[in-house]
Amino acid sequence: MTQNWGMTIPFYDRSLAQSQELIAELPALGYTDVWSSEVNGADGLTPLALAAQWAPGVRLGSAIVPVSTRGPALLAMSAATLADLAPERFVLGIGSSSPAIVERWNAVEFVKPYARTRDTLRFLRAALAGEKVSQAYETFEIKGFKLERAPKVPPKIVLAALRPRMLRLAAEEADGAITNWLSPDDVRTVRAEIGPDTELIARLFVCVNEDADQVRETARWMLASYLTVPAYAAFHDWLGRAEVLRPLHEAWAAGDRQAALRAIPDEVVDALVVHGDAATCRARIQKYVDNGLDTPILAPIPGGEVSITQAVRDLAPVKEDR
Repeated sequence: MTQNWGMTIPFYDRSLAQSQELIAELPALGYTDVWSSEVNGADGLTPLALAAQWAPGVRLGSAIVPVSTRGPALLAMSAATLADLAPERFVLGIGSSSPAIVERWNAVEFVKPYARTRDTLRFLRAALAGEKVSQAYETFEIKGFKLERAPKVPPKIVLAALRPRMLRLAAEEADGAITNWLSPDDVRTVRAEIGPDTELIARLFVCVNEDADQVRETARWMLASYLTVPAYAAFHDWLGRAEVLRPLHEAWAAGDRQAALRAIPDEVVDALVVHGDAATCRARIQKYVDNGLDTPILAPIPGGEVSITQAVRDLAPVKEDR
């Protein structure tokens, strides 16, 4: 495999403090990238700072840091710090996030998500290049900010993008697009919006478990919590799942969580979650790559008798492909 092969850190079954040993093992297993996330667990940047020391040589990426929960200048300072720790190996992934995370959890107004993401991208481009920025953007104004120590090589910036407008922005002004919760066939739809030359990155949830019913039971909870978020609902409407997911949305809106879970068809779970034995999972991941995914970010989820540690090892690129 010549494309990137990423892993989500920290792991679902342990804290960041308990992740050092397995993170350090990733390069030898063949993983090229480690990517963080930022929801309600570890923040999106501290794990990368540690991984820069624990796993020298791998590419480090945030997938993603919301543009509204930190000020633009703080984002620039954080990115410059990571770029200094891992020169030319850090990729800053930013995105609009969701009303729940921005407003309900961080007490920040969630407005004009597209414009805020675009403006933040443009500000970061200038700030990380070492420029003094005094600029009135559509969603905020910066007066006289300049990094004390700009990185010698500015980090790449990639955007979380789920629909055509943001995907086109990622292709035109950023260095790549990050997406989530999609099938191998969906990759073709997304790729068509960004063209062949833009890096496409996606987090893939993987359960190394041959008990399909057990996987589906776990996965339905995860899917319901994401697919009912407005941005993801619109994403799957665009991908052609509006009708098949309508019962889910209606039950969720009515407050009937159990009915909502039952309303997610097996075929939707199987399309969006990679599961089976390790060989089956690797073959499924390869389909994503064959359809145009440059960087799969694997996120092993617990299930069955295979531990997360073993899943991480079993999902690595096979030796003859390294």
